[in-house]
Amino acid sequence: MNFATDNFVFDPQIIRRFDVNGPRYTSFPTADRFVEAFNSEAAKLWLGKRNIGGISRPLSLYFHIPFCNTICYYCACNKIITKDHGRSAKYLKYLAKELTLQSASLEGRDGEHEVIQLHWGGGTPTFLSHDEMRQLMGETRKHFKLLDGGEYSIEVDPRKVDTATVALLGELGFNRMSVGVQDFDERVQVAVNRIQSEEETANVITAARANGFKSISVDLIYGLPHQSVMGFSRTLDRVLAMDPDRLSIYNYAHMPTLFKPQRRIADEDLPAADTKLQILALAIKKLTEAGYVFIGMDHFAKPDDEMAIAQRQGRLHRNFQGYSTYADCDMLSFGISSISKVGPTYNQNVKTLDEYYDRLDAQILPVFRGIELNADDVLRRSIIQALMCHFELSIESIESAHLINFREYFAVELEDMKEMEAAGLLKVDREWITVLPPGRMLVRVITMLFDRYLRTDRERKRYSKVI
Repeated sequence: MNFATDNFVFDPQIIRRFDVNGPRYTSFPTADRFVEAFNSEAAKLWLGKRNIGGISRPLSLYFHIPFCNTICYYCACNKIITKDHGRSAKYLKYLAKELTLQSASLEGRDGEHEVIQLHWGGGTPTFLSHDEMRQLMGETRKHFKLLDGGEYSIEVDPRKVDTATVALLGELGFNRMSVGVQDFDERVQVAVNRIQSEEETANVITAARANGFKSISVDLIYGLPHQSVMGFSRTLDRVLAMDPDRLSIYNYAHMPTLFKPQRRIADEDLPAADTKLQILALAIKKLTEAGYVFIGMDHFAKPDDEMAIAQRQGRLHRNFQGYSTYADCDMLSFGISSISKVGPTYNQNVKTLDEYYDRLDAQILPVFRGIELNADDVLRRSIIQALMCHFELSIESIESAHLINFREYFAVELEDMKEMEAAGLLKVDREWITVLPPGRMLVRVITMLFDRYLRTDRERKRYSKVI
């Protein structure tokens, strides 16, 4: 399949017609379908069964560091606003306990479980002091073996990071960085309580390159208060001058009933729906003209970036950190609210510090809900993954892998696709379902057709708009 940028079409009329509320599909089934009947005992059981059949998948590790010095009003993450480093010191002690508990549940010798991917997210992982960063990485390496050539990434707030911190991150083994920007427009920054200069952002990116980071990604958000097409255009020019390897341009989901900090953002300050579309169209035009490849949903990468290469080679995958170049990993996650994927299961940790500490004091994995996928879930997950990562699906490969007659099994879904096919979003023939260039921005809407949970649950207010 050709992923050239001229194979991408942005059609505002089509987007307006099909833009609905829907999940981001960082997992299938989505986390809101997890059940509390899947508890710490179930999670422990599946950790022990990870190597059934002699198949030992490499591991991906995720650490949720929830602390932030200040609050960004748009944020929907599970975070704790504090300047007290006593809180992070205590949290690290409990992360060490969870590391010990999870690794003890795995087959094989402690310290030899091979890891190909690691990510620190938050919150603000760089809230941690230098000693705390060394401590957490030391505890991790005590239980797991980080393989040479792996992907070890961290989310960075440039306002809290100096060149010495970036050098330490490189020394600890990090080789990829995600830099939060959102917007350089000062009026927008004031409205969302995130004042961040172009200079401090550029300094972090320069330091990352000097310390051997292989890939630097910049995160932007469209739909924030006071944003305009002209203002966002200036932000894009300033970001492109920094020459990041990847960019993520996220749609701001204004859901103040769910996320309290968003109540400080006035509805009347938000850009109109048409303005948001114009901002997105401009961003896509500028990025593709600058040579970036549209990976899918909100992600762009240089053609020689590992993410673009993985997509061309059919290896791209989607997980709780977004798009990933490692498709066959089990993901073990640590810290409050983090989600693990082991075999045909997902499980999520408790969401508050008190619950987290209580469970670990009792030597219990801090899992509060999860799900064991049935055959239908696994089938639908493989379809959603293929469409979101590669914009195409081989009907024959699905039939062979899952022993079904695709047209009989998905008769209802194929019927529902006809409207999208007539609108030019996709093409269905005997062998393939192909997302056409005008449908790529709407791939979430297309994959939603295969979500059987949505068919029985039409209440979608808990989801944000697709575009």
